[in-house]
Amino acid sequence: MSLEIVEGDLLKQSVEVIVNSWNKNFIPWWLLLPQGVSGQIKKEGGFEPFKEIRKKGLMKTGSAVFTSAGKLDFKGIIHVAGLNIFWVATEKSIRESTKNALRICLNKKINSVAFPLIGAGTGGIRKELVIKFMSEEISKSNFTGKVILVLYKKIKSG
Repeated sequence: MSLEIVEGDLLKQSVEVIVNSWNKNFIPWWLLLPQGVSGQIKKEGGFEPFKEIRKKGLMKTGSAVFTSAGKLDFKGIIHVAGLNIFWVATEKSIRESTKNALRICLNKKINSVAFPLIGAGTGGIRKELVIKFMSEEISKSNFTGKVILVLYKKIKSG
């Protein structure tokens, strides 16, 4: 397994699958105004992945679900419930989300995956802690492919 930590855009990574830090899936997707990674996926990939995830029903905190990638050029998207019912991330939700996303990669024979920092945005956990929790879980996994942790880098305009 190889782990890279890069700054950039999750949707521009050269991988088979990306991870979307989602919620517990209890609010209809069309009522939400997805932000961050989810907002970017909706904007560039369309609504299909969100329609698919809705059909999966309520997600346990830390769980993961695979959907199509919509109009994006990936084999799929793994949506993780990185936030609890109060829209907050915890060490456990970050670790479980990472572990369960990698389990899906193993089961689907995925060779490369890119993660955002689960819980570092809306979830309220410091970026350094998120990297620590995720890196530890990645190192414990049986996944042998390429893993990229993408630190979002806002592009300055003008």
